[in-house]
Amino acid sequence: MPKKIVIVEDERDIAELVEHYLGKEGFQTEIVADGGRALERIRKSPPDLVVLDLMLPGMDGLEICRALRSEERFRAMPVIMLTARGGEADKVTGLEMGADDYVTKPFSPRELVARVRALLRRRSNQAEFNEPLQYGRLMLDPDRHVVEVGGKAVELTAKEFSLLKHLMGRRGRLVSRDHLLNAVWGYDYVGGSRTVDVHVRHLRRKIPMLAKALVTVKSFGYKLSEGP
Repeated sequence: MPKKIVIVEDERDIAELVEHYLGKEGFQTEIVADGGRALERIRKSPPDLVVLDLMLPGMDGLEICRALRSEERFRAMPVIMLTARGGEADKVTGLEMGADDYVTKPFSPRELVARVRALLRRRSNQAEFNEPLQYGRLMLDPDRHVVEVGGKAVELTAKEFSLLKHLMGRRGRLVSRDHLLNAVWGYDYVGGSRTVDVHVRHLRRKIPMLAKALVTVKSFGYKLSEGP
């Protein structure tokens, strides 16, 4: 079955350009030009991936992304933001809201298709490694997308969840920021590594036991200690 992709874009020329290139690669596409209608459409029949503009009538892209990530069934669904806002602060905000990738206009349609394929491939690969991970009182269940500390649920964004999963699976090993960007975000983030630091800070705040267990290695990255 072809993968289904919803293109949320109110500029018709851009929407049809994206649709054309994705269609050539065998994807099944649908264009929605209004933010509110897009959210309804996605909830009614969830696609495999969403290409999401930021500036939309009805509801902007950040609101849509935030709404999707607040619902458990959509937390792992890949979202690529496609926008003219190219500043680092805009990118960090988009990624913090739960976007998996951030493409700025003007863009290369072929590169966008490659990023779509990379995200779908990564999601497929992740589905093969769904055994629960335990770290003292901390438990992460990839299959149910649940994190608990001492049996009490902890609410994480999609990116926080993926980052924690990656670190728990590599406990005791030093992991660079560049590696985390590539593994968790799925591409080399040219805007800098600040987004990793922001997400680590959020994890430490939401899971206090990580304040000491998740060690910062200056100018390099992070290491989750062998045991809590």
